[in-house]
Formats: sequence, structure tokens, C-alpha cells
Amino acid sequence: MKEKIKQTLTEIDIRFDEPLKDYTYTKVGGKVDYLAFPRNRYELVRIVEFANQEQIPWMVLGNSSNIIVRDGGIRGFVIRMDKLNSITVSGYTIEAEAGANLIQTTQVAAHHSLSGFEFACGIPGSVGGAVFMNAGAYGGEIAHILVSAQILTPKGYVETLDARDLTFGYRSSILQENGAIVLSAKFALKPGNHTAIKQEMERLTHLRELKQPLEYPSCGSVFKRPMGHFAGQLIMEAGLKGHRIGGVEVSEKHAGFMVNVANGTAQDYEDLIAYVIETVATHSGITLEREVRILGDSLK
Repeated sequence: MKEKIKQTLTEIDIRFDEPLKDYTYTKVGGKVDYLAFPRNRYELVRIVEFANQEQIPWMVLGNSSNIIVRDGGIRGFVIRMDKLNSITVSGYTIEAEAGANLIQTTQVAAHHSLSGFEFACGIPGSVGGAVFMNAGAYGGEIAHILVSAQILTPKGYVETLDARDLTFGYRSSILQENGAIVLSAKFALKPGNHTAIKQEMERLTHLRELKQPLEYPSCGSVFKRPMGHFAGQLIMEAGLKGHRIGGVEVSEKHAGFMVNVANGTAQDYEDLIAYVIETVATHSGITLEREVRILGDSLK
């Protein structure tokens, strides 16, 4: 299959048996069969059409900030959207391709004195991933500002969906069910005071640095917020701050995060997540629900 891919998908950047731990925020993850970096939509569609034709599984990963890739890696194609990263401003609207860096997109908004995107100024990840999971922080979320998204269906068709068609929920969207991928997203913002916008972004960035363990590899916020509670507080009350399995531990700085402190593995993450869910349920009667996505094959 390697030769067929090289002959058919000519001039597309495709790497074989690539370790995904080199691309994830957790610094864990086994090898992927074919890692593709399309430069434009034409190349992306060619990859998807080829994969469908050859019945090879495929998936798109943003910049892998809220996922754990298992140690056995991923079969088939993983498509990285890094090179589809243009950001354009028209009036009070920003349109960004799926591979655009979310933090950079908020900075472009601030540069044009556009308000409404400040909440996302410290969220790592891509625009496509942010739409996929309705990313949010500090009372704001993507659903509040999204106008529409261009998507690629699993069969390779391009469609435009209005925000309401994406059926946004807390850290969820219809994209998590229908297998479509984001190509670009359009956001409606409001004119604002440049200095005030920058100050708010600095305030939120300072809060994030103060509270979150940004000095270690992590998968971001591990659990969804339980109704009427905070996951980090429940984990702390269960006495789990600093609890370690293998090389991964519950952060001493913020118990809602798990950090890779000593060459941990994806299995360490999974085991620690399971242990935390079980211990918190025993302690408080509340069952935590995972926010982080776990992908690929385990070695077990």
C-alpha cells in the first residue's frame, strides 16, 4: 500500500509509521500508518477520496491538545490540518481555516479591535478542533460567536452548515457523531476598544498561567464540569492531588489536569483517569465524565 500511496498521492507530504507522540500535547502516542499534511483543500479531498476508495480508515487531528493517542498508535491515515491555516477579517467577521491556531485567531481579532473572542485567548488547539468540541473558557464558548462552518462529509463532499445545524452542547457538537470535519469557520464579533480587549486577554492569560500546569505536557482539562460542581475540586476533596500512576500524575497546581512528569505513557493516562473516576465516585457519589478524547489502539 505504501507504494500505491506514493504513486497516487504524489507531491502530498505523507509520512509513514510516524510516532504520534511527537505531535501531541501529552507527548504520548504510538505510530500512525500514514500521517498526511495537505497544503490545501484539493490535497485534503484527494487523500479522503483515496482512503475511501481503498477502504482505509482516516481521521483528522487538529493540533492534538485535548486528546490522548494510545500507545498502539492509529491505523490508516491521520490528517493534520496545520497547513490550512489562513485567517481573514471582513468587517466584524473573522473566517479561519481549520488548521489555524485558535490563540493566534484571537490575537488577529484583538489587532482589529474586535471583541467576543477574548475567552479563547489561552486555549491551545486549532480552530477546527475548537468547533468540533465547542471549546470554551471563562464563560465563553465557540457556539456564542460562530456563524457557520464549512465541512467535509465522510464521503468527501463540501457543505456549509449554520451554527444552529451544528447542535452545540457543552463541549459537544454534531460533528462528534456524523464524522464530518471542519474546513473553515466564520465568527461574528463586535467592534470594541483595542486597549480594553488586550487588557481582558492579558487578565485571562494571567489567570490561566496562575491556575494551570502549563509547564508540563498535558491533555488539557480531563473531565467535563459536573452539574453544580467543579471536577478539580471533587478530585482534590477525594485526596488525589499529586496521585501518580507511572509517569502521569494529577497536577498539584490544578487537580482537573493530568500532567506527564516522567515519560508517561497513554496507558498511564488511561489508568489514572479510571482510578480518579472510581475514587471520586466512591468519595462524593458523583461520576466524572471524560472531556478528553482517547484514540487509537492500546498495546494490551
